[in-house]
Amino acid sequence: MYRTALAGTGAAVGAVAAAPGVGTAAGLALAGGEVLSSLELSALFALSVAEVHGVRVDELERRRTLVLGVVLGGGASQTIEKVAGRTGPHWAKAIVNAIPVSQLKQINKVLGQNFVTKWGTKQGIIVLGNVVPFGIGAVIGGGANLGMAELTVRAARRAFGPAPTAWPGSYDTSSVSGVDPMGEE
Repeated sequence: MYRTALAGTGAAVGAVAAAPGVGTAAGLALAGGEVLSSLELSALFALSVAEVHGVRVDELERRRTLVLGVVLGGGASQTIEKVAGRTGPHWAKAIVNAIPVSQLKQINKVLGQNFVTKWGTKQGIIVLGNVVPFGIGAVIGGGANLGMAELTVRAARRAFGPAPTAWPGSYDTSSVSGVDPMGEE
């Protein structure tokens, strides 16, 4: 759903920019808004994956580390491991919950700088691609956003590992006789 939503917004903005009479200025304005939409969708995706994996992100710095780490991809996980002084195949659960907030602030400072340059540059290129005329912008916007979504999904898989087989905190009630999980008798 995340991939579809991100690709759809990119294609829609590119298609609107191709409409006669809309113009480049309006297309750029729409594309700028779409950048914020992409960021919001990506943050929601990263935090949703964390929730599915049972990673509690009640503190702002922990949320920021997870979102930046997933959205920035592979290089971010190396930065997190380097600054944290810990390594592991799935850094999200092991590192984010175990690191003190003061250390997370250091990680987020480095990731924040990388985010502005790396993610901002990619989004700037997509914005310019969206306003290419004759419907080509729709293909560029949709395809580029799909590519960005795919990279984010891969980064989330590297950060969290395979999806759990059950919801965190859930239990199997099939072996308990006479107990209805919905509380009905």
